[in-house]
Amino acid sequence: MFSKLIAASFATLLLVPAALAENHEVKMLNKGVEGVMVFEPAFVKAAVGDTVTFLPVDKGHNVEGIDDMLPEGVEEFKGKIGKEYILTLTAEGLYGVKCTPHYVMGMVALIQAGAPVNKEAVASAKLLGKAKPRFEPLLAQIVD
Repeated sequence: MFSKLIAASFATLLLVPAALAENHEVKMLNKGVEGVMVFEPAFVKAAVGDTVTFLPVDKGHNVEGIDDMLPEGVEEFKGKIGKEYILTLTAEGLYGVKCTPHYVMGMVALIQAGAPVNKEAVASAKLLGKAKPRFEPLLAQIVD
């Protein structure tokens, strides 16, 4: 009986973090508050273990990790055009994301999971087209 109680307690402890995880929704839009071709919100503050669901409100968008803008150990990811994509934040740090077809038009977002351990790498990463000026206000929202 005692061993069953310990096993049940252990199983409960394993499930608690999953139950506490939060889901953040980000819309992929042709036009939003910040202009055309945007993620809304473009900055998300989350915790490790949370998920971010990218919703294709308008057609023609996807989400992809930006080179040199992912925490160490996080695998590259790329969603399909016009499909919802759920990103699980598996490591602490900053996650730079883009819409592949609209990247040079500045369709970028930044997710912070916990401490910004890769802030220098993200701040110095090369961005194309209008992505750079769109990213600057996102960097200003990072919480150290």
